[in-house]
Amino acid sequence: MLAFHSGGLPSEGLNNLKVSCYSGQTYAERPRSFLWQGKEYEVEQIERAWQEPGERHFQVRTGDNKLFQLCYNETQDRWSLTTLVRSKTNDKRDSKDTGK
Repeated sequence: MLAFHSGGLPSEGLNNLKVSCYSGQTYAERPRSFLWQGKEYEVEQIERAWQEPGERHFQVRTGDNKLFQLCYNETQDRWSLTTLVRSKTNDKRDSKDTGK
């Protein structure tokens, strides 16, 4: 089941976030894509997922090789984009992929 949900962090100017996620037995099992600042990002890989009381966190890599941290707050029933972690182009793994 795909679900769409809105959220954001207005205090940090990261509002207008909509997340499409897979929801099986529970809501927000894993994000598949998100719309932020008028741009849609496809989640290519979930690099890390963890839970804190009342929250589900996902560090995701998008199709354009950017890493974001998404959080679903179960109490407030909303998603937030907490950080743009880094671009994969700055990652040391790139040199391994090109054989350098």
